[in-house]
Amino acid sequence: MSWLKAMMEKEPPEPENPLGIVVIGNLEGDHVHQSAKEMVRKALKRAQFKTVDVGKGVSADVFAAKAKELNADIIALSINTSPARDNLPKFFSVIKAAGLTGKVTVMIGGAAVDKEDADKICAVYGETKEEAVALAKDAMETRKFKANS
Repeated sequence: MSWLKAMMEKEPPEPENPLGIVVIGNLEGDHVHQSAKEMVRKALKRAQFKTVDVGKGVSADVFAAKAKELNADIIALSINTSPARDNLPKFFSVIKAAGLTGKVTVMIGGAAVDKEDADKICAVYGETKEEAVALAKDAMETRKFKANS
């Protein structure tokens, strides 16, 4: 029942000085599941990340365009169905073609993926909302380190 409690939590306030910008959504092929994405989005927002939810069943092109528009630091994909997982190679191709490889950290999680899937598309993988927050913070630290090197 902890997932129900998490879903009922009120919307966290927008961070005044966000640690980074996260574009989050369910990849094309998953037009149904929202609860896991919402729990991660709220956890990231509570951790002081600006989150922009692009919705469910979202094409790779929309993720890439929104990430470019917002100069996003992270794209977080919720993958809870096999058809969505099957769209990961296309997603990676679109991100690469958009020139976002190495500029945007891609995080994936959900019932239909594992670390091996993440490794195939040069993404990071988390199983819980707490891991998502830790991965996002690590990504921002890495960006800060690279910028100062």
